[in-house]
Amino acid sequence: MKRVILSALAISALVFTSCSSDDDTPINNVTAPPTYKFERNKNTTVSFSGQTARIKMSAEIVAGLKKTSSTKAGLMEMFKDGTGFTEAALNTSGKKVREKVAASQDYFKANLTERNELLADFDGWMNSQVDVVFPKWNADASKGNAGRLQKLNSNPASYRYVNAKGLELDQAFGKSLIGALMADQILNNYLSMDVLDAGENKANNDSEVLESGKSYTKMEHKWDEAFGYLYGTEENPEKPVLGADNFLNKYLSRVEKDPSFKGIAKKIYDAFKLGRAAIVAKNYEVRNTQAEIIREAISKVIAIRAVYYLQAGKEKLATDKTAAFHDLSEGYGFVYSLRFARNASGNPHLDKTKVKGYLTTLMKGDGFWDVTPETLDTISKEIAAAFKFTVAEAKDANN
Repeated sequence: MKRVILSALAISALVFTSCSSDDDTPINNVTAPPTYKFERNKNTTVSFSGQTARIKMSAEIVAGLKKTSSTKAGLMEMFKDGTGFTEAALNTSGKKVREKVAASQDYFKANLTERNELLADFDGWMNSQVDVVFPKWNADASKGNAGRLQKLNSNPASYRYVNAKGLELDQAFGKSLIGALMADQILNNYLSMDVLDAGENKANNDSEVLESGKSYTKMEHKWDEAFGYLYGTEENPEKPVLGADNFLNKYLSRVEKDPSFKGIAKKIYDAFKLGRAAIVAKNYEVRNTQAEIIREAISKVIAIRAVYYLQAGKEKLATDKTAAFHDLSEGYGFVYSLRFARNASGNPHLDKTKVKGYLTTLMKGDGFWDVTPETLDTISKEIAAAFKFTVAEAKDANN
C-alpha cells in the first residue's frame, strides 16, 4: 500500500449541489471529465476486466443453450466453474458467472434462502433445455408439448424452440441474467454504501491509499466495477456507443431510441462519470446522489423493456404465435429481472411477491398458449405505474 499525489484531471463540466431544495447556494462542487477517463500519475485508474469476462461468459452460455450438442455438464461447467469456453482467456480468468448471480450485498447477503431459489431457476432452465427441448428439436410444438415453432413466412424454414408452455428457455435465462447479474451487481452491490464505504475504504480514499500493486483506491475500483457491468464490452468504454453486447448495454440502447425516453443513456453515463469524479474529489454526497440516479434509471430501463415485450407479444398472439411467444419469452425474463430493480431510496419498486406473482400468472395452465391480452395488459399497467411511465410510452414499435 502506498500514498500518492493525484494528478490533475481534464474537466469539461462543473456540477453543483446545494444543501437543500430551497437553498440554491452551492456548497459542493465536483468537476467531471468529458469521458470516463481517470488517471493518476499518467496511469489509468479504471479497471473492470472481471466484469468484461463475465459478460463474455454469459454470452457464450446463452449461445450454448441454442446448440443441441451442448450437455448439462458442459453448460454447468461454464456457468458454475468458469471453464469450458472457446476463448482461452476466459477459462484462466478465475471468474465465474453463477457465483455473482443474485449475490449482491444489499439484497442477498443475508437472504441466502431466496438466492438459492433464484439460482435453482437458472440451473433449471439450463437443464430443461437439454432434457426437454433438445429431444424435441425437430418436432412441432403444440399446447403442452415442447418443440419448434416455425417463423412466419420463413423460407427456408427457421424456427424458435419452446418448452411445453411456449417459453423459450434460452430467452428466459438470458434476459433474467440482465437483472440477476448485471443490474443486481451494479445497483445492489457495487453502488451499495456498504460496499463503497466498507472497512477503511473511505479513510483510504481520503488519504489516497492505493490497492497493493494498483493505481486505484478500493472505492474507485468498486465504482468502476459497477460501470463495467454496463459498458465492459464496449470497444472504447471511455466513450460508449451502446449495442456492444446482448445484455443491459443492448437494451439501454433500445430504450434510448424510444422518443419517450431519449436522454436516459446520457443520464446514466453522466452519473457514472460524475460519481467517479466525486470519489476522486472525496465528495461522498455527490457520489451518493449519482448512485441514486443510476439505480433509478437502470431499473426503469428493465421495466420499460418488460412492458414493451409483453405488449409486443400481445399484439401478435392472434396472428403469429411464433413471434408472440418469442416476445413474451423476452418479456418473461425482463419481468423476472424486476426483482433486482431498486429505486433512488434503496427499495424495490415491486416487492418479490408481486414479481413472482406475475411470473406465475404468465405460466399458469399452458403458459403462453393460454395467456390472454387482458392479463398482459394488467401486468403491463401495474409495472408501468410502479416505475412512473405509461404503457403507451413503452410500447413504441420503433424501439
